[in-house]
Amino acid sequence: MGPIWGGWQGISSDPEGEDEDVPRSVEPATNPDACSLRRNNLGFWLLGLCNNFAYVVMLSAAHDILSHQKVPAGNGTGPVPHGANDSRYDCNPISTGAVLLADILPTLLIKFSAPFCIHLFPYGLRVAICVLTAWGSFLLVAFSKGTAQSMAGVVLASISSGLGEITFLALTSFFDSTVVSAWSSGTGGAGLIGALSYLGLTEAGLSPRHTLLIMMVVPVIMQASYCFLLAPPPHAPRCGWSTSTQKSQQASSMSQEPLLGRESTPRNNTKSCRLSLQEKGQVVKGLLKYLIPLAIVYFAEYFINQGLFELLYFRTAPFGHSQQYRWYQMLYQAGVFISRSSASCIRIQQIWLLAVLQCLNMVFLLFAVSYMFLPSIYLVFALILYEGLLGGASYVNTFHCVSAESQPEHREFAMGVACVADTFGISLSGAIAIPVHDYFCRLP
Repeated sequence: MGPIWGGWQGISSDPEGEDEDVPRSVEPATNPDACSLRRNNLGFWLLGLCNNFAYVVMLSAAHDILSHQKVPAGNGTGPVPHGANDSRYDCNPISTGAVLLADILPTLLIKFSAPFCIHLFPYGLRVAICVLTAWGSFLLVAFSKGTAQSMAGVVLASISSGLGEITFLALTSFFDSTVVSAWSSGTGGAGLIGALSYLGLTEAGLSPRHTLLIMMVVPVIMQASYCFLLAPPPHAPRCGWSTSTQKSQQASSMSQEPLLGRESTPRNNTKSCRLSLQEKGQVVKGLLKYLIPLAIVYFAEYFINQGLFELLYFRTAPFGHSQQYRWYQMLYQAGVFISRSSASCIRIQQIWLLAVLQCLNMVFLLFAVSYMFLPSIYLVFALILYEGLLGGASYVNTFHCVSAESQPEHREFAMGVACVADTFGISLSGAIAIPVHDYFCRLP
């Protein structure tokens, strides 16, 4: 048996390295015991949490980044002087949609290109890149001297999140199907814990700089979870960086298979082959019934988050503008976490219904901003929580449907390409949020 890669355990395998006829002695490895299932579910939950953490924190800090607030008097909790600008909306010069675009466009580029070439790079290298770019994002924003440097940090957070999402969603195809729910719950937890920790630490008196420096421990948890917590089946990719060594050892031991040389899953021992461009196109075409509604859901909710949150400002509320924005982000992420963790209880196949409801929510809040008829910020809190519930439900149910309906040899590619839809919707919302922000902010 070859050496153990990283912290992933070696698994007894066929000494002859036969791919076609898996001996009876390795069958327990394809049906992991309860301990392995718990480890894998916890591992994917932590990977989801850590992968989306930096992305969420950058959106929660968007108002601070654009207003260059390094915790002013009262830590941003006191009333904002009226008349700071000529608009009734108390606007920043730049829309928070600009932060959203910096936080999502690199992700969109990665997700569009990665499904067609990412198999050339081992999983271990991809995870290391995610960790390093997440570190860089926190450092650049923490020590920023201006908006441009902060935006560069946001871009690094986007690269980390985008590459991580397409990597770990593809990785779920090698494990039991329950890890999809664990991953989705973890990404929802990232939203809640990321937004709540940023809100809590700044409310406790820490500056945004020190808050971001504390959060640098999160990428370390990601690397540890990938290398030491997961208990993969024998045909899953290992925690190594080099594919050449593994390929040379394939004939002597299945425990040292190439990182992406055999794309089977623990749910099915069918040996898969590389998909042609035409086959990939057919897979994408079959997924459109889920991807289009998911894109619409995310367009609507992120238009609310980055186009309307900043404009939903209540001057009579007991806290200031920056604090209101942070509360909006935290409540939205709380709703996402609840619904992304509900897949074991509720399954929804009609993703289009969630898209309709989210669009209605967007239109209502757009009228609320335009005519300012909402009497209380607490009503907005309830609507934002509801918005998060719809968004999280659409995400987890979309990926469950894609995983369940994909053929085993298509599943890894399908799970990777499906995550393009939400990113495309988010990118479009960021582009539209900027002119909408400018329009409202020009109103007297």
